[in-house]
Amino acid sequence: MTRLDGSLWISVGTAQKSLATKLAEGGYPPYNVEILPAEAQRPERLRITLAVAGFSREELDVRIADGALHIRGEKPEEDSRDYLHRGLASRRFKRTFALVNGVEVRKAELDNGLLAIELERLPQETRAFKVGIKSAG
Repeated sequence: MTRLDGSLWISVGTAQKSLATKLAEGGYPPYNVEILPAEAQRPERLRITLAVAGFSREELDVRIADGALHIRGEKPEEDSRDYLHRGLASRRFKRTFALVNGVEVRKAELDNGLLAIELERLPQETRAFKVGIKSAG
């Protein structure tokens, strides 16, 4: 797999997104998309890593729906503390990555404020299957 092959897996660009979606997602949280080294007997893999410092596992939601990987983070409302200065904002976020057919999430791990999601592209032969045809009546 080459560096350019990553674009065949997911859509990380914003060309297909509406202006409202672009503004809503903004640049937070920052993320990397890494092509993992090929291994024998292992399908092609990618890793998306997001910087989510301050979020616990329970405050994060990772799911696949409608052909896309959706990652959300939401912190509960804080109590009404009286701050002299508040520079650490807790904000909710949503990141969406469009997936091509045959890509599955293999694992998601949260370690030291980094959420790593490993994606695997199934071999072509496991993506195609025969559909049986019944007679009507």
